[in-house]
Amino acid sequence: MTFNQKIPKHDSSMNIENAQVQMRKGILEFCIMHIISRGEVYASDMLDELTSAKIMVVEGTLYPLLTRLKNSGLLDYKWVESQSGPPRKYYVLTDTGKKFLEEMQQTWNELSDSVHTIVQKTQHLENENTESSTN
Repeated sequence: MTFNQKIPKHDSSMNIENAQVQMRKGILEFCIMHIISRGEVYASDMLDELTSAKIMVVEGTLYPLLTRLKNSGLLDYKWVESQSGPPRKYYVLTDTGKKFLEEMQQTWNELSDSVHTIVQKTQHLENENTESSTN
């Protein structure tokens, strides 16, 4: 195929919304563990922070993930009586969870640096091409 040929229509399952959702899902556990690492946290507070950070998540996604993290020994919870209704479940990281988060943080730093390097090189080449086409 030459550059002048029409690009064939891509698979409809590969659209930007799907790609964005997959990227967010990939970092959701990491973000949740960071939120919990600050201290005892209620699930609805996690939802609020994730929503305000534009990492879209719903209760139907959060609660199964919290259960999986608990079953893996990475977090625990305690029940706290509420003045305005039923007791609330507050989540905390276990010692194992703290160590796991440290490893995830190291991996994130490496991935972030790698992605930044690739994107920066692409942007540099695009800038060079723009400059050479205007001369």
